[in-house]
Amino acid sequence: MSQPLPPDLSKLQINRGAAPVRKRRRRWLLLVVTAIVVAAVAIAFVLQPRPVTVLTTPIVTTYPSQQYVLLNATGYAVAQRKAAIASKATGRLEWLGVAEGSRVKTGEVIARIDNRDVVAQGQSAQANVAAAQAALQQALAEERDALAQLRRSQDLLGKNFVSQASVDTAKARADRAVAGVANAKATIGVAEAGARNAQVSVDYTVIRAPFDGVILSKSANVGDIVTPFSSAADSKGAVVTMADMTTLEVEADVAESNLSKIKVGQPAEILLDALPDSRFRGRISRIVPTVDRAKATVMTKVKFDEIDPRILPEMSAKVSFLSREVTQEQQKPLVAIASDAIVQRDGRAVVLLVRDGNAVAVPVTVGQKVGDLTAIAGDVKSGERAVAKPADAVVTGTAVKVAAK
Repeated sequence: MSQPLPPDLSKLQINRGAAPVRKRRRRWLLLVVTAIVVAAVAIAFVLQPRPVTVLTTPIVTTYPSQQYVLLNATGYAVAQRKAAIASKATGRLEWLGVAEGSRVKTGEVIARIDNRDVVAQGQSAQANVAAAQAALQQALAEERDALAQLRRSQDLLGKNFVSQASVDTAKARADRAVAGVANAKATIGVAEAGARNAQVSVDYTVIRAPFDGVILSKSANVGDIVTPFSSAADSKGAVVTMADMTTLEVEADVAESNLSKIKVGQPAEILLDALPDSRFRGRISRIVPTVDRAKATVMTKVKFDEIDPRILPEMSAKVSFLSREVTQEQQKPLVAIASDAIVQRDGRAVVLLVRDGNAVAVPVTVGQKVGDLTAIAGDVKSGERAVAKPADAVVTGTAVKVAAK
């Protein structure tokens, strides 16, 4: 069997030039694509709008009355008529008819002390008055009989039926009877004085409101010993403390160097920290004629034109002393902005607000001038910021960057 011939190995060849050509083509294509991407990014960066650096001004809430302020001061609301109510009597508190915040009228019973002992003394005094009055009636009867006997003796003496001695005896008896009546009347006066004194002691056990007002605090409870003249640990002095709310005034300290700016009767505006949304009109009622040496201030008392029931003693207050009277309308809040932030665009007034890094033109209605500000109305609110002195190029949609101060 014949053997097959071996293949001709000389015909087998490797094409070493084809692969390098394909690799060079891929590299060139990658470089072209990269160049195109870089060029697109560069063009996009160049064409991207740059933020405009601007200055901004805030939109604020202002009050027209503040343009008349000459001087500001701080102080507290204080009731000018205030009392710690106690009793001159000493005893155990038997009844308390008020609590903190209770409104009372003049003469209204607030509390009562156990008064059984003084009531008994009063009844004894009234009995003494009754006894004295009975003694007076007896003395009057004796007086009438003695005077009648004297008249009869004198008539009989004229007829010589009795002696002069009998007449003298009758006269002496009549004089004693008259003196007895006078003594009985004096005894009644003493008894009545004693009864009045006893009644005063009874009245002292009933604690009444000395004026119309509001109970601020109570210092004693039912069962406590009340004695205003003792410092014993288990006794109480005042039962309650009350104040007349119609006498509330603000006591503010004014530096002595500013005294020339204020005078009695000058109008003022009062702002209470507890009621920040309300402004109250008032005027200077008194300037205390002495200077606090330590603080170099003078106490000035400002009276409210109208007392609001929400005002309470010891509320902290700010007082603005004004150059003229203001109306309730001038005390209403306004939204305002610096005048140079309002511009005309397309025939209407607008402010360019900064929102999310862009300018937004918001139409507004221009109101009154309040100092350096101008009142505006529209889709704006206090606390937002607007572009100050905006250039014509700044329009809605313009990217803006707030300049650092």
